[in-house]
Amino acid sequence: MLLKHLHMMVAFISVALFTFRFALTLAGSAQLSKKWLKVTPHVIDTLLLLLGVIMMMKLALNPFEQLWLGEKLLGVLAYIFTGYYTLKLARNKMMQVFGYLGSIGWVLLVVRLAMTKQPLFFVG
Repeated sequence: MLLKHLHMMVAFISVALFTFRFALTLAGSAQLSKKWLKVTPHVIDTLLLLLGVIMMMKLALNPFEQLWLGEKLLGVLAYIFTGYYTLKLARNKMMQVFGYLGSIGWVLLVVRLAMTKQPLFFVG
């Protein structure tokens, strides 16, 4: 149970940090060049991934058998891609906002899957 709550807390920190970086990006802030804002997200996201893998192993979950988990992993990859797009590739503020909203949409899907354990797309 402790592992699950730690995983959820780190996930919240990851999304909060992404939202903070998004706000700084929209504002064109020079704060984005600070070292802690470049390093911390990678540390947090690595810890989040590590906790997820430990829970998968501890609970003997296989994403090819537990379709909700496979869908959750794909949702996390989509969140990473849209987050990268939002912060690095989007060329104007409107595209950054669309990217951010898309990223948060993927987060909501991942949260739904974690809570219900019912796949939305991979129905078997």
